[in-house]
Amino acid sequence: MEAAPHSPADTELIVQSPDQMKELGRRLAKLLRAGDLVMLSGELGAGKTTLTRGLGEGLGVRGAVTSPTFVIARVHPSLGDGPPLVHVDAYRLGGGLDEMEDLDLDVSLTDSVIVVEWGEGKVEDLTDDRLQVVIHRAVGDTTDEVRQVTLSGLGERWASADLSVLSA
Repeated sequence: MEAAPHSPADTELIVQSPDQMKELGRRLAKLLRAGDLVMLSGELGAGKTTLTRGLGEGLGVRGAVTSPTFVIARVHPSLGDGPPLVHVDAYRLGGGLDEMEDLDLDVSLTDSVIVVEWGEGKVEDLTDDRLQVVIHRAVGDTTDEVRQVTLSGLGERWASADLSVLSA
């Protein structure tokens, strides 16, 4: 992974492979805590679920992290004393927060790390603080593996977070 030029509010990384995307997730997990909302966006096949697999490994949760497209949400309990991971695919959710509450998740969202794919315009009301992760295929990449990842921390929770440590 290498850092790309960025503004103070954003951290941009170039990720060379799916393995590096997973490693980025493992590193990001070290910055996360219960109550955090991570919103992932990017086209199909961009690497959202691969990043979430790394998050799951880094958080030490039970179960294989796979795309929750058909179940909408999966809860992965912690194998240790960390927070559970709630992985949501909001692609088919139309009503946003109301539908999230209707999922009847067996965990408290404030006690979990919540990762939402396709959540724009749907789950922002969960909290004022969130980490927005945008994944784009790199222009001119002939291998179809290189991605540009932009991380933007929003709200008080992320105001002093140093996301540049993710490029180390």
